[in-house]
Amino acid sequence: MEPAAAPGPERLFDAHRFPTDGFLLLALLLYAPVGLCLLVLRVFIGVHVFLVSCALPDSVVRRFIVRVMCSVLGLLVRQSDPRLRGAGARVFIANHITPFDHNVVSLLTSCNTPALSGAPGFICWSRGFMELGVTGSRAELVDSLKEYSAQQGNPPLLLFPEEAATNGRAGLLRFSSWPFSILDEVQPVALQVRRPLVAVSVADSSWITELLWTFFVPFTVYQVRWMPSVPRRVDEQVEDFALRVQELLAMELGVVSTRITAADRTEHMKRLRHTARLPFAPALSQSPAARPRVPPSLPGGAPEDVRVAAMAQQVKEVLPHVPLEVIRTDLVQTNCVDTTIANLLEGRVPFFPESKEAGDLPAPSTSQAAAASGIQGSVAAPSSKPATKQFAKSPVERHLSLQERKRALYDYARRRFAEKHGAARAGGSP
Repeated sequence: MEPAAAPGPERLFDAHRFPTDGFLLLALLLYAPVGLCLLVLRVFIGVHVFLVSCALPDSVVRRFIVRVMCSVLGLLVRQSDPRLRGAGARVFIANHITPFDHNVVSLLTSCNTPALSGAPGFICWSRGFMELGVTGSRAELVDSLKEYSAQQGNPPLLLFPEEAATNGRAGLLRFSSWPFSILDEVQPVALQVRRPLVAVSVADSSWITELLWTFFVPFTVYQVRWMPSVPRRVDEQVEDFALRVQELLAMELGVVSTRITAADRTEHMKRLRHTARLPFAPALSQSPAARPRVPPSLPGGAPEDVRVAAMAQQVKEVLPHVPLEVIRTDLVQTNCVDTTIANLLEGRVPFFPESKEAGDLPAPSTSQAAAASGIQGSVAAPSSKPATKQFAKSPVERHLSLQERKRALYDYARRRFAEKHGAARAGGSP
């Protein structure tokens, strides 16, 4: 079963490559000249490694030579329980950390990883992916992989059911079920990666960038642990089979098996990019009297608490009837003023409206009071309109009425937010 305190997306992915510790950052700056020299040297060596891997046929000798040459590039590959490697299994299931996980496993045993994204061609082939020529649905992909696995002369498949890379420290993404519908027996492979000075991988970073950082750092250690094969139970659903393998792999790695999907990761990264573009800086550039006050519960609090308090104050100015604690709680989850306002307006966050504003908030001015009465009128008008008329018989009419009220709330919230912060910027400008 999944633990109650499952990690959030912010713990599964690294958004920044450089360390926050001052000592490590100083060590990275001192190492930078050496790292740049290694980068240039390893680029030329990497070209020779690529040519050797292309010239030699797939065999134990080729894997040994390329593995030794990769150690010069700083890629150190270690494995445990090699006797379990390829013990009759035709499908390997591994967690995903870096863009080169499939290359590392192929240094230890013969296997193929199908290309699931990206344009086919030389780049796809040079990265070590297998092109199937399937551009349709996942059902067509599964059928093609079943046909591939049915041929005994083909190497085993190496699949990553997470479908997105994590930092490998906190948890596993929810496994997709399609890799477990190919065959009734799979072999889990646990991957762990570590390197000094910088993060192992950064979300939304290209494989070229990750390759250059791999050449820059002194070394990157890949630990591969082979686990016993796991057969599918009788009458076991594919989703249950995937969940069971995910739990086994999480226990082997000492991390949490989460229900966060690759789509959740994409939404999390979009939210981070949106938050980075939000104008939080004006709150720091305003005069002390114009800055949002930090609640007494956060005296001299951490910068994160101050930032959340500033965003909560902005939402409170737009929606004064919403309790401040409800706003703060949702902001911790969304980290976005616009998203929190939308959640409150659409009813995704339940709350009890305040009859009057809290005492620690500044008293509203005459214009704010007029605006507050305006929103009450604008909200009451559409909400009271159906009451004076007959209840709409058609679901379409009722849906349109609800959408009109939502649209009115959205328009007022955007207008008030723009007027409030537009006036603040105009007052702060010389």
